[in-house]
Amino acid sequence: MNIEENIVGRERNLTAAQGIVECIRRENIKKVFCVPGESFLPVLDALYDEDDIDVISARHEGGASFMAEGYAKASLKPGVVLATRAVGGSNLAIGVHTAFQDSTPMVVLLGQVSQEFRGREGFQEADLDRYFQHIAKWTVEIRDSKRIPEIVGRAFRVARTGRPGPVVISLPEDILADEAEMQFGPPIIIPRPSPSQFEVKNVEANLSHAKKPLIIAGGGVKSAQAEDRLVTFAEKFQLPVIAAFRRHDVFPNDHPLYVGHLGLGTEKEVLQTVKESDLILALGTRLSEVTTQDYSIITPDKRLIHIDIDFDTIGKVFAPHVGIVADVKEALALLNSMTVDVDWHTWRAERRKRYEKVASLSISENDSINKQIIAILERELPSDAILTNDAGNFAGWLHAFYPFREKHTYIGPTSGAMGYGMPAALGAKLAYPERHVVSLSGDGGFMMTAQEIETAVRYNIPIISIVFNNNMYGTIRMHQEMHYPEKVIATELGQVSYKNLALGMGAVAYQVDSAELFENVFDEALKKNKVTVIEVITGKEQISVSSTITSIREKHSK
Repeated sequence: MNIEENIVGRERNLTAAQGIVECIRRENIKKVFCVPGESFLPVLDALYDEDDIDVISARHEGGASFMAEGYAKASLKPGVVLATRAVGGSNLAIGVHTAFQDSTPMVVLLGQVSQEFRGREGFQEADLDRYFQHIAKWTVEIRDSKRIPEIVGRAFRVARTGRPGPVVISLPEDILADEAEMQFGPPIIIPRPSPSQFEVKNVEANLSHAKKPLIIAGGGVKSAQAEDRLVTFAEKFQLPVIAAFRRHDVFPNDHPLYVGHLGLGTEKEVLQTVKESDLILALGTRLSEVTTQDYSIITPDKRLIHIDIDFDTIGKVFAPHVGIVADVKEALALLNSMTVDVDWHTWRAERRKRYEKVASLSISENDSINKQIIAILERELPSDAILTNDAGNFAGWLHAFYPFREKHTYIGPTSGAMGYGMPAALGAKLAYPERHVVSLSGDGGFMMTAQEIETAVRYNIPIISIVFNNNMYGTIRMHQEMHYPEKVIATELGQVSYKNLALGMGAVAYQVDSAELFENVFDEALKKNKVTVIEVITGKEQISVSSTITSIREKHSK
């Protein structure tokens, strides 16, 4: 694409479907995901004629939407996913919700019944724009093919600017073949607002009076590609950094200023760091329920400086003493110019020491197989490997013990969606084919999207999928035992050989029940570079990093 075309655009006669594909191409998006449907066949036909875009056809729309979301997180481009009418849209709604809660840019294109059938409860009809209104940044139904460049272009802009998120476009079937004269604007340039000098001085004044300041760094740092600048800023002022929920790679975990992660089952020593702090500098985080431990850890005795790209995020949960609407990367560049003459060396060194105490990966024969596997991953994987995870207690060992040393190496659902980890790994691998990509799942979540292993095999997307199989919905069983001990209902799962399931779909597969066996087959998997599933047989008793079923029951009986 030349500069003249970028700036001016050219008027061309295209069908609505061709116009949609041209909008995707102009945003330099190389992969789109779908489950095919007759309602958008013209779009598929236009994609067939576009050599620069690959179409990945999934086995289920939920899997396709997770792939698109994982691709977006990895590539930092919008994930594009297509499905048909109400049935396909309903199936992929989980990916839309994940993108919304995770602030991930996504453009969802849904085939719709023809306009002449609208309002008659046509085949698979629903008001798709209204259906998705509460879990998307913007929803719209296109009714005029001439407006394709305007509306689809706006969709990409909305998805990417401000707080990123999903946009849903409803496409009535009858307009897709309509031809119209179209003129396309330039590709999107994301606005990057900076703080004012007044705001910088306000931050400087607050920091100058702090005795125990703490940075909470969230997804906005990753979206702004500000990880390196955060390191520079933290080092200059010797500020300890804690990662928001499932944003582990926002700051090098082996850095002396990193002091932990705020998530599910966060260690007491890490929570103590927040409790003792007197000033929170929240960067690119919406201060979610999980990050703030049920909205409890940012207390009135602490001063709060909140910097985020989204106006509505500032003050949504906690009223800040200083609230700044800005791109985090631009904000950190200006904040680096501050003069703050306070020495926080003792404070940050003590909190790092406390973090290292609970995050140690030293292994004994009494450690669970889950922890031993995390140690093997840490030892065997290159530092730029990408790890994804599903929802579930098994992820607690990853969160507690795996050291993410490089930026852009972790992808997890802050929405807590089951079935996410493996499809998201496919999206990440497509974004970074040269890197190792490993997904971690429990048996409950894995089974929800296990069919996408066949998608991986069909398109030769060589991920390694680790499935921790304890034959139960472990997280819910834990809460069941805590609140209704020994009254086990609905959380037991049947015996399934995930090894055989994967073999039947054409993957390489293993089943192991010890760390030694796991290490052997994991080494093989790294060398083979094939789609691989490793089923890890685990017991029910060690239900989380810190609890057993027995210990929970004993605690309740006292």
